[in-house]
Amino acid sequence: MTSLWDDLDSLVNSPSSFEATTGERGTIKPKANFDAGDDAVELRKAIEGLGTKDKVLIDILTHRSSAQRQLICEAYLEATGRTLVDDLKGDTSGDFEELLVALATPPAAYDCHEVMRAMKGAGTKDSVLIEIFASRSNQQIKALSDVYLEETEKKLTRDLKKEISGDFSNALLLLAEGKRDDSTAVDAEKAKEDAKTLYDAGEKKWGTDESKFVDILCHRSIPQLRQTLVEYKNISGKTLQQSIEGEMSGELEELLVAIVKCVKSEPAYFAERLYESMKGCGTDESTLNRIMVSRSEIDMLDIRAEFKKLYEYSLHSAIESDLSDSLGECVMAICGGDD
Repeated sequence: MTSLWDDLDSLVNSPSSFEATTGERGTIKPKANFDAGDDAVELRKAIEGLGTKDKVLIDILTHRSSAQRQLICEAYLEATGRTLVDDLKGDTSGDFEELLVALATPPAAYDCHEVMRAMKGAGTKDSVLIEIFASRSNQQIKALSDVYLEETEKKLTRDLKKEISGDFSNALLLLAEGKRDDSTAVDAEKAKEDAKTLYDAGEKKWGTDESKFVDILCHRSIPQLRQTLVEYKNISGKTLQQSIEGEMSGELEELLVAIVKCVKSEPAYFAERLYESMKGCGTDESTLNRIMVSRSEIDMLDIRAEFKKLYEYSLHSAIESDLSDSLGECVMAICGGDD
């Protein structure tokens, strides 16, 4: 497993899915000859008839792009006076219901609702916040913050502040501001300088100066950080990830490692998260659903390829052996083919 994250050789020139909001590497594509009205009628029949016809719901919602699904939602509301999301909630249940609702929700609103759910109740679900804020672009973070403001009339960063604390809070709030440098130009000297700053703040001294790690990893652009990872290994002999894992603990370690992994390869990061969600006893369906839906139009093909490379079996076969019934059918449809 470590070998994947230790290999920095091709890093600087490999493509990054950070800036792809919808891309060629998704499994869900816009349907040709699409008619939102026809789809709305079919969905209505499937929901209103005796026994909800899951197959129709799956077939339509996993074979239309997110933008097309929003047009279906509009047509459905016009035809029935009800929202598709409410009808899906009323007619399906459990993890399958959550998955269909996720598909019927615009990406920014879905991200926002996942963040809200992670903040609700006893104990904030930090791993969900870490996954979302470490892997989304400035644009995606701004979009989810806008939805949050619209729905709650509060600022997301202000509410987050009440839920988290310490260095972890400082780092997560920086990411939630969505102010990471966006430039694509790489300053090689700056990368060397940052690498040395990180080395001096961690490996080289007794005790770690976490604030330096937070500052660099939460502000620099993705291309700049890639160069910094290479320079760090040149100075230290270790990868930055190994240093963070050795020097830190708890949520801050988890967040900074997630940032480093996403800088290196978002598809590999998500492949690993999907594997973790299915390994051992029981499945973490909400993580599985969230990743499958949110990456379906961005880089699911790359995630599948990384999964196969890492675990020597396909993502499709993992889902097939882990999930059953309509939930399994729907997740496999989002996954697309078998590798």
